Amino acid sequence: MWQSSWVAGQLTAHGYDVELVQITTQGDVRSEPIGQIGGQGLFTKEIQRALLDQEVDLAVHSLKDLPTVPVPRLALGAVPPRESPGDALLSNRFDSIDDIPEGAVIGTGSNRRQAQLLHYREDFVVRGIRGNVDTRISKLDEGLFDAIILAESGLRRLGLQDRITQLIPREIMLPAVGQGALGIECRSDDDATRQALALLNDSETHLSVLAERALLFTLQAGCLAPVGTHARFENGSLILEGAVLSVDGKQRLAASDSVPLADVGSEDAVSLGERVAHDLLGQGAKRLIDAAHQ
Repeated sequence: MWQSSWVAGQLTAHGYDVELVQITTQGDVRSEPIGQIGGQGLFTKEIQRALLDQEVDLAVHSLKDLPTVPVPRLALGAVPPRESPGDALLSNRFDSIDDIPEGAVIGTGSNRRQAQLLHYREDFVVRGIRGNVDTRISKLDEGLFDAIILAESGLRRLGLQDRITQLIPREIMLPAVGQGALGIECRSDDDATRQALALLNDSETHLSVLAERALLFTLQAGCLAPVGTHARFENGSLILEGAVLSVDGKQRLAASDSVPLADVGSEDAVSLGERVAHDLLGQGAKRLIDAAHQ
Protein backbone atom coordinates (compact mmCIF):
# COMPACT_ATOMS: atom_id res chain seq x y z
CA MET A 1 0.00 0.00 0.00
CA TRP A 2 2.97 2.32 0.52
CA GLN A 3 3.50 2.37 -3.27
CA SER A 4 0.01 3.74 -3.87
CA SER A 5 0.40 6.24 -1.03
CA TRP A 6 3.63 7.55 -2.55
CA VAL A 7 2.03 7.96 -5.98
CA ALA A 8 -1.02 9.63 -4.45
CA GLY A 9 1.21 12.02 -2.54
CA GLN A 10 3.15 12.96 -5.67
CA LEU A 11 0.00 13.61 -7.69
CA THR A 12 -1.58 15.57 -4.84
CA ALA A 13 1.53 17.77 -4.70
CA HIS A 14 0.92 18.59 -8.36
CA GLY A 15 -2.66 19.69 -7.64
CA TYR A 16 -4.59 16.50 -8.42
CA ASP A 17 -7.34 15.13 -6.17
CA VAL A 18 -6.58 11.47 -5.47
CA GLU A 19 -8.62 8.75 -3.76
CA LEU A 20 -6.89 5.52 -2.72
CA VAL A 21 -8.70 2.23 -3.35
CA GLN A 22 -7.12 -0.86 -1.79
CA ILE A 23 -7.55 -4.09 -3.76
CA THR A 24 -6.59 -7.54 -2.48
CA THR A 25 -5.09 -9.95 -5.03
CA GLN A 26 -4.66 -13.71 -5.00
CA GLY A 27 -0.96 -13.20 -4.35
CA ASP A 28 -1.81 -11.31 -1.17
CA VAL A 29 -4.03 -14.00 0.37
CA ARG A 30 -2.60 -17.34 -0.76
CA SER A 31 0.46 -18.85 0.88
CA GLU A 32 1.24 -21.79 -1.41
CA PRO A 33 4.38 -21.72 -3.58
CA ILE A 34 3.83 -19.44 -6.55
CA GLY A 35 4.35 -22.27 -9.02
CA GLN A 36 1.37 -24.15 -7.55
CA ILE A 37 -1.08 -21.27 -7.91
CA GLY A 38 -0.22 -19.98 -11.35
CA GLY A 39 2.35 -17.24 -10.88
CA GLN A 40 1.50 -15.14 -13.95
CA GLY A 41 -0.62 -12.15 -12.93
CA LEU A 42 -0.94 -13.40 -9.38
CA PHE A 43 -0.49 -9.91 -7.92
CA THR A 44 -2.11 -7.94 -10.74
CA LYS A 45 -5.24 -9.51 -12.25
CA GLU A 46 -7.76 -8.13 -9.77
CA ILE A 47 -6.20 -4.67 -9.98
CA GLN A 48 -6.22 -4.69 -13.78
CA ARG A 49 -9.84 -5.85 -13.80
CA ALA A 50 -10.82 -2.85 -11.65
CA LEU A 51 -8.93 -0.60 -14.04
CA LEU A 52 -10.69 -2.01 -17.09
CA ASP A 53 -14.07 -1.75 -15.34
CA GLN A 54 -13.29 1.93 -14.62
CA GLU A 55 -13.51 1.40 -10.87
CA VAL A 56 -10.07 3.04 -10.66
CA ASP A 57 -8.18 5.30 -13.06
CA LEU A 58 -4.66 4.11 -12.41
CA ALA A 59 -3.03 1.06 -10.87
CA VAL A 60 0.27 0.95 -8.99
CA HIS A 61 2.29 -2.25 -9.30
CA SER A 62 5.66 -3.51 -8.20
CA LEU A 63 6.92 -3.74 -11.75
CA LYS A 64 8.50 -7.17 -11.32
CA ASP A 65 4.97 -8.50 -10.62
CA LEU A 66 3.47 -7.03 -13.81
CA PRO A 67 3.36 -9.64 -16.62
CA THR A 68 5.08 -8.65 -19.85
CA VAL A 69 2.20 -9.88 -22.03
CA PRO A 70 0.23 -6.77 -23.06
CA VAL A 71 -3.34 -6.40 -21.81
CA PRO A 72 -5.67 -4.80 -24.40
CA ARG A 73 -6.79 -1.27 -23.46
CA LEU A 74 -4.11 -0.93 -20.77
CA ALA A 75 -0.78 0.91 -20.96
CA LEU A 76 2.23 1.49 -18.74
CA GLY A 77 1.66 5.17 -18.09
CA ALA A 78 4.71 5.92 -15.94
CA VAL A 79 7.73 4.40 -14.25
CA PRO A 80 9.03 6.58 -11.39
CA PRO A 81 12.72 6.64 -10.38
CA ARG A 82 13.93 3.17 -9.49
CA GLU A 83 15.07 2.08 -6.07
CA SER A 84 18.15 -0.17 -6.00
CA PRO A 85 17.24 -3.31 -8.00
CA GLY A 86 19.58 -5.71 -6.22
CA ASP A 87 19.09 -8.60 -3.82
CA ALA A 88 20.09 -8.64 -0.16
CA LEU A 89 21.31 -11.39 2.16
CA LEU A 90 19.90 -11.42 5.69
CA SER A 91 21.54 -13.53 8.36
CA ASN A 92 21.85 -13.42 12.13
CA ARG A 93 24.98 -15.57 12.14
CA PHE A 94 27.10 -14.84 9.09
CA ASP A 95 28.46 -11.67 7.49
CA SER A 96 28.38 -12.65 3.81
CA ILE A 97 27.62 -15.46 1.38
CA ASP A 98 31.26 -16.48 1.46
CA ASP A 99 31.20 -16.80 5.28
CA ILE A 100 28.25 -19.21 5.30
CA PRO A 101 29.38 -22.81 5.82
CA GLU A 102 28.66 -25.82 3.63
CA GLY A 103 25.20 -27.29 4.12
CA ALA A 104 23.65 -24.09 5.47
CA VAL A 105 19.94 -23.61 4.82
CA ILE A 106 19.06 -20.54 2.73
CA GLY A 107 15.46 -19.40 2.26
CA THR A 108 14.03 -17.91 -0.91
CA GLY A 109 10.74 -18.14 -2.77
CA SER A 110 12.36 -17.38 -6.13
CA ASN A 111 13.69 -19.84 -8.71
CA ARG A 112 15.88 -17.03 -10.03
CA ARG A 113 17.57 -16.50 -6.67
CA GLN A 114 17.84 -20.23 -5.98
CA ALA A 115 19.48 -20.99 -9.32
CA GLN A 116 22.01 -18.17 -9.10
CA LEU A 117 22.82 -18.97 -5.49
CA LEU A 118 23.43 -22.64 -6.29
CA HIS A 119 25.48 -21.69 -9.33
CA TYR A 120 27.78 -19.76 -7.01
CA ARG A 121 27.66 -22.18 -4.05
CA GLU A 122 26.34 -25.64 -4.89
CA ASP A 123 26.95 -26.76 -1.30
CA PHE A 124 23.99 -24.75 0.06
CA VAL A 125 20.59 -26.23 0.92
CA VAL A 126 17.98 -23.90 -0.57
CA ARG A 127 14.44 -24.12 0.81
CA GLY A 128 11.29 -22.30 -0.20
CA ILE A 129 9.91 -19.50 1.94
CA ARG A 130 6.62 -17.62 1.51
CA GLY A 131 4.82 -14.76 3.21
CA ASN A 132 5.36 -11.03 3.45
CA VAL A 133 8.68 -9.49 4.43
CA ASP A 134 7.93 -9.49 8.17
CA THR A 135 6.88 -13.14 8.05
CA ARG A 136 10.04 -14.18 6.26
CA ILE A 137 12.26 -12.27 8.67
CA SER A 138 10.41 -13.88 11.60
CA LYS A 139 11.22 -17.32 10.18
CA LEU A 140 14.89 -16.30 10.00
CA ASP A 141 14.80 -15.06 13.60
CA GLU A 142 13.15 -18.31 14.73
CA GLY A 143 16.18 -20.20 13.43
CA LEU A 144 14.41 -21.97 10.56
CA PHE A 145 17.03 -20.64 8.13
CA ASP A 146 20.69 -19.71 8.34
CA ALA A 147 20.01 -16.87 5.92
CA ILE A 148 17.30 -15.58 3.59
CA ILE A 149 17.38 -13.47 0.45
CA LEU A 150 15.03 -10.55 -0.17
CA ALA A 151 14.88 -7.56 -2.51
CA GLU A 152 16.95 -4.65 -1.26
CA SER A 153 14.35 -2.14 -2.45
CA GLY A 154 11.53 -3.65 -0.40
CA LEU A 155 13.61 -3.67 2.76
CA ARG A 156 14.60 -0.03 2.32
CA ARG A 157 11.07 1.10 1.57
CA LEU A 158 9.84 -0.64 4.73
CA GLY A 159 12.59 0.92 6.84
CA LEU A 160 14.24 -2.47 7.41
CA GLN A 161 17.61 -1.70 5.82
CA ASP A 162 19.32 -2.40 9.16
CA ARG A 163 18.46 -6.08 8.67
CA ILE A 164 20.58 -6.27 5.50
CA THR A 165 23.72 -8.31 6.10
CA GLN A 166 25.16 -8.07 2.59
CA LEU A 167 24.14 -6.56 -0.72
CA ILE A 168 24.72 -9.47 -3.06
CA PRO A 169 27.06 -8.49 -5.92
CA ARG A 170 25.44 -8.48 -9.37
CA GLU A 171 28.25 -10.77 -10.54
CA ILE A 172 26.67 -13.40 -8.31
CA MET A 173 22.98 -12.53 -8.65
CA LEU A 174 21.28 -10.52 -11.38
CA PRO A 175 17.92 -9.00 -10.36
CA ALA A 176 14.47 -9.90 -11.60
CA VAL A 177 12.97 -7.96 -14.49
CA GLY A 178 11.79 -4.61 -13.16
CA GLN A 179 12.94 -5.27 -9.60
CA GLY A 180 13.07 -2.10 -7.53
CA ALA A 181 10.78 -0.17 -9.89
CA LEU A 182 7.12 0.79 -9.76
CA GLY A 183 4.88 0.51 -12.80
CA ILE A 184 1.83 2.78 -12.96
CA GLU A 185 -0.78 1.40 -15.32
CA CYS A 186 -3.75 3.21 -16.83
CA ARG A 187 -6.27 2.79 -19.65
CA SER A 188 -4.59 3.47 -22.97
CA ASP A 189 -7.38 5.83 -24.11
CA ASP A 190 -7.44 7.88 -20.88
CA ASP A 191 -5.50 10.92 -22.07
CA ALA A 192 -6.10 12.96 -18.91
CA THR A 193 -4.62 10.28 -16.63
CA ARG A 194 -1.72 9.68 -18.98
CA GLN A 195 -0.94 13.39 -18.94
CA ALA A 196 -0.96 13.42 -15.13
CA LEU A 197 1.25 10.34 -14.93
CA ALA A 198 3.84 11.91 -17.24
CA LEU A 199 4.81 14.08 -14.25
CA LEU A 200 5.98 10.97 -12.37
CA ASN A 201 7.86 9.26 -15.17
CA ASP A 202 11.66 8.88 -15.02
CA SER A 203 12.89 8.39 -18.57
CA GLU A 204 16.07 6.46 -17.73
CA THR A 205 14.21 4.05 -15.45
CA HIS A 206 11.43 3.64 -18.00
CA LEU A 207 13.86 2.84 -20.81
CA SER A 208 15.81 0.45 -18.59
CA VAL A 209 12.75 -1.57 -17.63
CA LEU A 210 11.47 -1.56 -21.22
CA ALA A 211 14.69 -3.32 -22.23
CA GLU A 212 14.41 -5.81 -19.37
CA ARG A 213 10.74 -6.54 -20.07
CA ALA A 214 11.42 -6.99 -23.80
CA LEU A 215 14.08 -9.54 -22.94
CA LEU A 216 11.67 -11.53 -20.75
CA PHE A 217 8.83 -11.28 -23.28
CA THR A 218 11.05 -12.48 -26.12
CA LEU A 219 12.29 -15.40 -24.03
CA GLN A 220 8.64 -16.28 -23.20
CA ALA A 221 9.96 -17.18 -19.78
CA GLY A 222 7.16 -15.95 -17.50
CA CYS A 223 7.85 -15.37 -13.83
CA LEU A 224 8.93 -18.88 -12.79
CA ALA A 225 11.99 -19.47 -14.97
CA PRO A 226 15.41 -18.57 -13.51
CA VAL A 227 16.01 -15.41 -15.54
CA GLY A 228 18.07 -12.51 -14.24
CA THR A 229 18.63 -9.21 -15.99
CA HIS A 230 19.86 -5.71 -15.30
CA ALA A 231 19.71 -2.62 -17.52
CA ARG A 232 21.59 0.54 -16.59
CA PHE A 233 22.88 3.76 -18.09
CA GLU A 234 26.66 3.80 -17.91
CA ASN A 235 29.48 5.43 -19.90
CA GLY A 236 27.12 7.03 -22.37
CA SER A 237 25.16 3.87 -23.18
CA LEU A 238 22.20 1.82 -22.07
CA ILE A 239 23.72 -1.55 -21.13
CA LEU A 240 21.65 -4.72 -20.69
CA GLU A 241 22.86 -7.95 -19.11
CA GLY A 242 20.82 -11.14 -19.05
CA ALA A 243 21.21 -14.68 -17.77
CA VAL A 244 19.15 -17.88 -17.92
CA LEU A 245 19.95 -20.78 -15.60
CA SER A 246 18.81 -24.29 -14.83
CA VAL A 247 16.84 -24.46 -11.59
CA ASP A 248 19.65 -26.42 -9.93
CA GLY A 249 22.18 -23.77 -10.96
CA LYS A 250 24.43 -26.19 -12.80
CA GLN A 251 23.98 -24.43 -16.15
CA ARG A 252 24.17 -20.69 -16.77
CA LEU A 253 23.85 -18.86 -20.08
CA ALA A 254 24.75 -15.17 -20.22
CA ALA A 255 24.59 -12.36 -22.78
CA SER A 256 24.87 -8.58 -22.89
CA ASP A 257 24.59 -5.72 -25.37
CA SER A 258 24.29 -1.94 -25.36
CA VAL A 259 22.98 1.03 -27.32
CA PRO A 260 24.53 4.53 -27.35
CA LEU A 261 22.73 7.06 -25.18
CA ALA A 262 22.14 9.42 -28.10
CA ASP A 263 20.13 6.71 -29.88
CA VAL A 264 18.01 5.49 -26.97
CA GLY A 265 14.26 5.76 -27.37
CA SER A 266 11.49 3.32 -26.48
CA GLU A 267 11.93 1.31 -29.68
CA ASP A 268 15.70 1.16 -29.19
CA ALA A 269 15.30 -0.10 -25.61
CA VAL A 270 12.87 -2.79 -26.74
CA SER A 271 15.19 -3.79 -29.59
CA LEU A 272 18.08 -4.06 -27.12
CA GLY A 273 16.08 -6.45 -24.95
CA GLU A 274 15.12 -8.52 -27.98
CA ARG A 275 18.74 -8.79 -29.15
CA VAL A 276 20.00 -10.03 -25.79
CA ALA A 277 17.12 -12.50 -25.59
CA HIS A 278 17.87 -13.88 -29.05
CA ASP A 279 21.50 -14.28 -28.06
CA LEU A 280 20.39 -16.35 -25.06
CA LEU A 281 17.96 -18.37 -27.16
CA GLY A 282 20.76 -19.09 -29.60
CA GLN A 283 22.75 -20.54 -26.71
CA GLY A 284 19.90 -22.91 -25.76
CA ALA A 285 17.91 -20.88 -23.23
CA LYS A 286 14.54 -22.32 -24.31
CA ARG A 287 15.54 -25.75 -23.04
CA LEU A 288 16.31 -24.37 -19.58
CA ILE A 289 13.13 -22.28 -19.53
CA ASP A 290 10.96 -25.24 -20.54
CA ALA A 291 12.56 -27.41 -17.86
CA ALA A 292 11.79 -24.77 -15.19
CA HIS A 293 8.09 -24.90 -16.07
CA GLN A 294 7.79 -28.69 -15.76
